Parts: sequence; C-alpha cells; structure tokens
Amino acid sequence: MSLRLSALNLGLRLLVKPELARLDDPLRARVEMEAASHAWLGSPARVAPVWRHLQGAERRVSALSARPGRGAEPDVAVLFLHGGAYAAGSPLSHWALYGELARRSRIEHVAPAYRLAPEHPFPAALEDAMAAWQGLCACGFAPGQIAIAGDSAGGGLALALLARLCAEGTPPAGLVAFSPWTDLTGSGASLRENARRDPLLPVTRLGVTVERYLQGAPADDPRASPLFAAFPGCPPIHLQHSESEILRDDTLRMADRLRGFGAEVTVQSWPHAPHVWQMFHGWIPEARDALDDAAGALRRMLGRS
Repeated sequence: MSLRLSALNLGLRLLVKPELARLDDPLRARVEMEAASHAWLGSPARVAPVWRHLQGAERRVSALSARPGRGAEPDVAVLFLHGGAYAAGSPLSHWALYGELARRSRIEHVAPAYRLAPEHPFPAALEDAMAAWQGLCACGFAPGQIAIAGDSAGGGLALALLARLCAEGTPPAGLVAFSPWTDLTGSGASLRENARRDPLLPVTRLGVTVERYLQGAPADDPRASPLFAAFPGCPPIHLQHSESEILRDDTLRMADRLRGFGAEVTVQSWPHAPHVWQMFHGWIPEARDALDDAAGALRRMLGRS
C-alpha cells in the first residue's frame, strides 16, 4: 500500500465516512458529490466532452461523451453507467473517471444521465440504460462493437443491463465494473465483516438507500440485484474490487454467478483500497494501475489489442 493511499484512507475515514453516515437528503448528496468530484478529481487531459442525445425505442436520454483525441479507435464505444447509489451522481460527477478510462483505452466512452431516485424509482435507471444502449445501436454500432462499464451502483446497473441483453441474444463485447453493487438484499457477509474496515461506506445507510430506490419493489428482483439474474451467452467480464470494502462479496459472488453461466471472468482484488478508488487516479498509484488494467481489458474485448 502506497503512502498516498494510506493518507487517502485516513482522510476518508475521518472526514467523509461520518458525513455519509449523517447524510439523509438525496438532493444535498447530489450537490456534495458534484462539488467533491470537481474539487478533488479534476478532469482528464486531452479528452473532449460532448453532449449527445441517444434515442431508444421508448425514450430519449442525454449522455456526455468522452472522445479521445488523436489515435482514438474508430467504430467502437463504451457505455459507462455512473455510480451514486441510484440517488446521486451524474455524467459530470464521474467525468474524471470515465474520461480517464477513455483516454487510456483510446475508446470513446458515453455516459447517460439516467433518472435518479427517489423522484424516479426502480426500474427507471434500467429503462434509461436500455434506451442509451438502443441509442448507440441506432447510431450504427453493432452489439459486438460496444462494451459496458460502470462503478458501484452503476456497475450493478451495467450487469442488470447485461442480463437483459443476454436474454435477448444481443450481448455486448464485454463488461468492466468497479466495485459493483449487485445484491440489494444485503445478504453479503462483507457487509458485517468489513463494516469497520471500510474507510468510506457506512453500512448503516444501506437500508434507507435501498428503500429510496426500490420503493416497495422486491430487493431480489434480478433487474435490481443482478446477483440473481441469468446470463446466457455471457461475454468476457472484468471486475475490480477492494478486499476491505463492504461490497466485497457483491463482486466475488457475482463472479461465481457469471462463471456458472460459462462466462470468462477476471477478478482483480486490492487489499486496502477504498470503494471505487479508481476515481482518485490523480492522487494514488493504485488507481492508475487499476485503470490501466481496465483499459487493457476493454481494448481486448473490443478487438483492439
């Protein structure tokens, strides 16, 4: 563990985790996430942001595209779904993350502004993710020319979208997820075992966060908890997680589930990193290493290396 990662964990534990434990207003959470992302994370160099509109079969969604500059790979794209517990986050708050992933992979990343709870509860986010997928296909991308990626809740949303696409026989080229939230029933042992070890996420907020999103829908619905979904004909999967985070088992059990459907799954584990440490690529070497590996996985999935 680098000295910078040790310092980051200490700061998160002392300053951010207590604030998250008290934060009960989703509107305030959105403002604070946007402000923190701009103050701490900055923007990736040499990647141009472009707003675009993606027209699905039933609805249109806006999306922010991170287009690498010279040397970008043509005819392929990554659909990136941001995290934020389904109640916060946006393409702007996660711009530094997927913009850097676009820069390192040399592949355009498109992040839709999907609807958030509690104003738009489940399954609104999945409907918008599907509309974004359909919009990319309408732009001329074949399913095999698109990979899906996401972090935290966005990683779970990406896997839920993958399950639907597999069921329809139109899977993407592959999927990359950072610390995906895959089980809204809260049955993972790491929620208890890592409650104190996790430097960022307070397990005490899990119940209200789930209820805010589901609003009465069953937590084991595969569209909300892809841990319980089916993945016939699943493409390659690349998962990254921290061994000390409360969502550790959401990744490990998801990997076992996917392998049960014959998927080729790569799991990378970091022992002491915080939840979605890839966001801090400007601060810690562990984030840069993780993004390099994820970028390489995306390139292989899309036949570019």
